[in-house]
Amino acid sequence: MKTICIIPARGGSKGIPKKNIIDFNGQPLISYSINQALACDSISSVYVTSDCENILEVSQNYGAKTILRPSEISSDISSSEEALIHAILKVKENFDSVVFLQATSPIRTP
Repeated sequence: MKTICIIPARGGSKGIPKKNIIDFNGQPLISYSINQALACDSISSVYVTSDCENILEVSQNYGAKTILRPSEISSDISSSEEALIHAILKVKENFDSVVFLQATSPIRTP
């Protein structure tokens, strides 16, 4: 069974803009989720979906594949499910299941 991971990371947070790439204990916040997913033996690929080029660039630097998300599904009222569906439709590889990680929850193990 092939499993991919999708990490949605919007750039337009009202509270803390671009919070997903702020420094958190020496690394960008999103890097923790990417590294944990990459360290998981059952995950074959890690994707970050974002409307922000900076977040996508940082994510690529940490080994994630990236998907540019359209602004219509990147607002404060957009759901995570919308981002996940969009990303699933953009993935160009075959897979059986999806793991959804939130970039804002860095305290976990692979």
